[in-house]
Amino acid sequence: MKKTFFIIATMFAMAQVCNATNDTVTVIEQPSQVIITETPSGVKVNVLGSKEDDSAKYSYSVEHQANDKMTTSQDRDWELRFPFYKNDTRNHHWAIVMDGFYMGGGISHSWDNINNSFEIGLLNIAAISYDSHHGQGISLGVGIHHKSFSIKRPNMLMRDEATNIVSSSFYPNGVEEKNRTSNLNMWALQFPLLFRQKIYKSLALRVGGIMSWNYKAQVNNHYNIGKTEYNITQRGLKQNKITFDVMGGLTLRSIGIYCRYSPNEVFKKGYGPEIKNTWTLGGTIAF
Repeated sequence: MKKTFFIIATMFAMAQVCNATNDTVTVIEQPSQVIITETPSGVKVNVLGSKEDDSAKYSYSVEHQANDKMTTSQDRDWELRFPFYKNDTRNHHWAIVMDGFYMGGGISHSWDNINNSFEIGLLNIAAISYDSHHGQGISLGVGIHHKSFSIKRPNMLMRDEATNIVSSSFYPNGVEEKNRTSNLNMWALQFPLLFRQKIYKSLALRVGGIMSWNYKAQVNNHYNIGKTEYNITQRGLKQNKITFDVMGGLTLRSIGIYCRYSPNEVFKKGYGPEIKNTWTLGGTIAF
């Protein structure tokens, strides 16, 4: 905070005199004391102590006219940060950020009737982020997540109205082989805790854990019999409401790839097929 105050005050004084683009005169890490004095003839900044040497002293003076005015302000050590925001200076340690759009596909070896899975989401609608300014950062946020499991033909998922148990079944007689699909869809609020490490220049690694609240799940079946089209949606499934995932990714500037592992079962025990241990690989923007 002291360093930020010193830089703002010095640059403002230079702008009053030179009326030109500000240039950084010097940067002193963690000064012990900063004294700014204004007199009728100018402004003087004295810095006592530094990160490297407690006894170091630095003095800087700027002359101005007697009727000139100077104002100083102290900036807070946090900012709002959005993807692709051009004025994002990243000079602050703390920030409220929105980032992590992702989309990917995967497989699950736990149940043979799963064809593949697809997911899409925003990792952080809002997150509190800390940047060390030395290549490391950590964030805790809340985001949205949607995942869909595709069922292999000729199988389909159906929920029993009496027991709420979801099981594998076959399409009714007379169903056209084309244009028939069966999917398990899930929606969740997710809470990612992620660590970021800069590797080289704009290349960074991000890893962490995610807790998800799976607030909605449904089975969607679509098929045609003759000239009649059927779209059947069954809700009220007994999914596990709280699950935990592990996620990691590499980014170059704003573009990257990620991998996500979901070890927990989708359904509560006895209320559906055993779907777990899902791996997903995909792409990210602003991750």
